[in-house]
Amino acid sequence: MPSLDPESVEAFVLTAELRSFTLAAQSLNTTQAAVSLRIKRLEERLGQRLLDRTPRKVSLSREGERFLDPARELVNAYKRALAALSPRTIRLTLGITHHLVGPGLPVALERVGGNDPNLVLDLRIGDTRGLLELLDSGKVDAAIILRHGENRRSGERLFNERFSWFGSPDLKVGRSEPLPIAIQPEPCQVRELTVRALTRADIRWREAIVGGGAIAVGAAATAGLAIAAMARTAMPAGVIDVTQRFHLPPLPEREVVLHSNARTAASRQVLFTVARAIQTAAQPTAD
Repeated sequence: MPSLDPESVEAFVLTAELRSFTLAAQSLNTTQAAVSLRIKRLEERLGQRLLDRTPRKVSLSREGERFLDPARELVNAYKRALAALSPRTIRLTLGITHHLVGPGLPVALERVGGNDPNLVLDLRIGDTRGLLELLDSGKVDAAIILRHGENRRSGERLFNERFSWFGSPDLKVGRSEPLPIAIQPEPCQVRELTVRALTRADIRWREAIVGGGAIAVGAAATAGLAIAAMARTAMPAGVIDVTQRFHLPPLPEREVVLHSNARTAASRQVLFTVARAIQTAAQPTAD
C-alpha cells in the first residue's frame, strides 16, 4: 500500500473542487507549478490519473471521482490531528451577499468545519454595499459579493453567477393578468436588473411581494405567490425555472468576487472552500 503525502492530497482536493490549478495555488499560497507537481507525484504514487487537463478545463477522471471523497476525509483527519496539538483559535469574519445564500451554504460550513476544529467562522450576511463598508472599516476580514457595473473593480473573480426566473410549479397566471413578481425594495441592484429586463421585454407585471433579502423573495416564490428573479445558487427547494413557461427574457450573469484582507494560507483556503461550495449548489430543474 503506497504512503500518501497529505499536502499532495490536499492539492488534489482543492484543484478538484475549484476546477482550477490557479485558484488552488492561491488558496495554498503557493505557485501553480508547485500544485501541478504535487498532483503529478500523487498520481505517480497511486498509479492512477486523477485529473483530466486541457488548456481551458480541469475535470476529474473516473478514478479521481472515486478518490475525491476519501481524499477529503484524509485531509480533514490530517488537519484535525495537527489542530489537536495547537490550542490557538483562528477567527475569520466573512461577509456573504444574501443573493448567494442557498443550498451551497450548509455544504460550505460542513466542509470548513471539518477542515479545522480550531477555526471560528464569524459569518455576516448582507447586501453588497453594506459588506464592502464593513470590509473597509475592518469589521470583516473578507467579503464574497456580486459585482455590478458600478462596483469597485478590485477583488478576485471567483466565478460567474447565473440569474433566472423561479416560481412554484403550481403557479398559474391568467393571460390578461400582469405577472406577480416578488422583488426587493430600492435600492437593490437585482431589483434594477429585474425591472429593466421586464420593461425591455414589454411584459406587464405587478409587485406581489416586496421582501428584504433574497430569502424573503425566494419564500414568496416557494409559496406560489409570485415569480422571483434570483441567482441560481440561491434557488430554494420547491421552485423551478419558469422562464419558458411565462416567456420571460434571459437575465444577465454577474461576477462573484472575493474581496479579502485575509493573509494566512489557512484563511484563504477557508474562503475558497466556501466559494466553491456556493458555486456547486444544487442546480434547478428547468420547466
